[in-house]
Amino acid sequence: MTKDKEPIVKSFHFVCLMIIIVGTRIQFSDGNEFAVDKSKRGLIHVPKDLPLKTKVLDMSQNYIAELQVSDMSFLSELTVLRLSHNRIQLLDLSVFKFNQDLEYLDLSHNQLQKISCHPIVSFRHLDLSFNDFKALPICKEFGNLSQLNFLGLSAMKLQKLDLLPIAHLHLSYILLDLRNYYIKENETESLQILNAKTLHLVFHPTSLFAIQVNISVNTLGCLQLTNIKLNDDNCQVFIKFLSELTRGPTLLNFTLNHIETTWKCLVRVFQFLWPKPVEYLNIYNLTIIESIREEDFTYSKTTLKALTIEHITNQVFLFSQTALYTVFSEMNIMMLTISDTPFIHMLCPHAPSTFKFLNFTQNVFTDSIFEKCSTLVKLETLILQKNGLKDLFKVGLMTKDMPSLEILDVSWNSLESGRHKENCTWVESIVVLNLSSNMLTDSVFRCLPPRIKVLDLHSNKIKSVPKQVVKLEALQELNVAFNSLTDLPGCGSFSSLSVLIIDHNSVSHPSADFFQSCQKMRSIKAGDNPFQCTCELREFVKNIDQVSSEVLEGWPDSYKCDYPESYRGSPLKDFHMSELSCNITLLIVTIGATMLVLAVTVTSLCIYLDLPWYLRMVCQWTQTRRRARNIPLEELQRNLQFHAFISYSEHDSAWVKSELVPYLEKEDIQICLHERNFVPGKSIVENIINCIEKSYKSIFVLSPNFVQSEWCHYELYFAHHNLFHEGSNNLILILLEPIPQNSIPNKYHKLKALMMQRTYLQWPKEKSKRGLFWANIRAAFNMKLTLVTENNDVKS
Repeated sequence: MTKDKEPIVKSFHFVCLMIIIVGTRIQFSDGNEFAVDKSKRGLIHVPKDLPLKTKVLDMSQNYIAELQVSDMSFLSELTVLRLSHNRIQLLDLSVFKFNQDLEYLDLSHNQLQKISCHPIVSFRHLDLSFNDFKALPICKEFGNLSQLNFLGLSAMKLQKLDLLPIAHLHLSYILLDLRNYYIKENETESLQILNAKTLHLVFHPTSLFAIQVNISVNTLGCLQLTNIKLNDDNCQVFIKFLSELTRGPTLLNFTLNHIETTWKCLVRVFQFLWPKPVEYLNIYNLTIIESIREEDFTYSKTTLKALTIEHITNQVFLFSQTALYTVFSEMNIMMLTISDTPFIHMLCPHAPSTFKFLNFTQNVFTDSIFEKCSTLVKLETLILQKNGLKDLFKVGLMTKDMPSLEILDVSWNSLESGRHKENCTWVESIVVLNLSSNMLTDSVFRCLPPRIKVLDLHSNKIKSVPKQVVKLEALQELNVAFNSLTDLPGCGSFSSLSVLIIDHNSVSHPSADFFQSCQKMRSIKAGDNPFQCTCELREFVKNIDQVSSEVLEGWPDSYKCDYPESYRGSPLKDFHMSELSCNITLLIVTIGATMLVLAVTVTSLCIYLDLPWYLRMVCQWTQTRRRARNIPLEELQRNLQFHAFISYSEHDSAWVKSELVPYLEKEDIQICLHERNFVPGKSIVENIINCIEKSYKSIFVLSPNFVQSEWCHYELYFAHHNLFHEGSNNLILILLEPIPQNSIPNKYHKLKALMMQRTYLQWPKEKSKRGLFWANIRAAFNMKLTLVTENNDVKS
């Protein structure tokens, strides 16, 4: 709720408590390195091993029976000492003479009967209540406690001047334990308390109220009475007791704790207080006994602004509901709170009411409450938490006759919003609406007050904010935490939205344009969501970096990756993905460009280094070595005289005689050349056939000269002796110079086929490549042969 619309009651509801806090405030942080907790340890004496610099010491709820100077003297820096709920019977204040900084001393709930006084000047908080003192334990030295704010006392008897030694002190809070107070019947005592802002009296928890003591207090602002047990007979005794205490004009806040009474007596107490100056009346833990009947109540002019009743126990099971509800509904006050009361309902006031604030938390109200009620014309705040409301449509109808209503809280009910097809009806004055902890779904956005500024929908069943919703142009704060939303709602329908709470939802891929659409956003809480740290989240994280840390609540601790597994638990601020990995088009273009550059580079290197030639030659050499190992033995044993017969064009004879032949003969390879080994007198064809038959291999030096020369007679050899058929291992083709396919005559179709099907060795122009060329030649003759001459001489 907005601060400017908080009910006035909250500023005074706990006035007395605030006085205590202001008057006795000392820092007791558990994280204080000088704080020592020895409570509930079964101790029978003060430990001697306490740190010398201890400032806060808690030894409550032990079995300590006495205190000595040696127990406290070494704790010179002690400021807070708690010794409540022990067994101390005697207290000598001199035990604290070395504890000059001691400000807070709690000795309540012991067995103290007597104290020995000693000058102590540092106390701000001194609690001696709930002990066994017969008279008020007041030392004259207490008059020097100029900074004393809280004083707790116990007594069985009271005398008027018991508090005279401290009459000049301006105490904030006096706690007076009168549980064991005893006085003879028809006797009256008195006690004068000059200066105290808050007086708290505690009576016996089970005895009927019978105290007849006149207690007068100057400048009393808050009065608290605890343990009041009344019936119709002693009710007047209690009212008489209140007469003196409520006489002063400064008493604004009156609180009753743990009160048991009849309905009749309670109404009489209300009637007594109605004309008093009390403005805030609080009743906690009220038990109603005996019967509830209709009682006359005169609503005279009153200064009472607020009545608060919390936790009512009803021991009357048959009663008139009208008798009960009418007393409250007709009250002429501004603020009424009746909470934690399972049997309390409410009636619509008969006449226009003065109520501005109504709080009926944790009762049994249904959708019919205030139905067709037109008398709550001044009501500004209505709280119906934890009741039995089920239909949001009916709740809206309930408000249409409340023209001043601005704040409505119907959280923690069972409200649903999809039961009716017609539009919801709301009073237009509502600006703050709390619908949290209900059963509302997405349809709730079609059933909202048009001028709402603050909307709380946390802990419902909302999965999305429908795009087609009534525009809530005035909405400034939206709380949809603890739902099932999967995205951040844009500000298309909420043009004034400045505060968004959407933590603990199912937001995995928040919209990247959220901050662009919500320009007025000054606070967003979106942590504790299962963020999926993928490309879709990249833009959102980038936009977050541009938002002030004051705007993003919980950043970066509450914003963590939930998926993928490798990122789980990592802060969103550390999540980064490159543009390349998230842009598919850019990735494809980059890969394509990279592959193109790589292909061009490889091609260029191949061309520059003539890599295909090297590969081809290595392949040829490997195949030749493999074929040579697989040659049948009977083939090697035929009548051979030469390792190789060389066929070449006369135009290429220079290369053959200067390069090829010298190299082969240097390797001990027997060469058959036509000019050297042809037999005179025989025909060329016969010589060719004889030479080929006597040679292990036939080497053909191919070039453009070869195909254009008379060596075409080789075709006869190829045709008749079938040496160029596929699979023959006796042919070595050396390409001396490139031969264009279109330059080979058609009649050399066998040559064309061979050049297309058979691997040939190409003579390299570069000297650096010739080593591999000769290696391939050698590989063709890697087997030792037994060559037989014509004279049957054997050569190895």
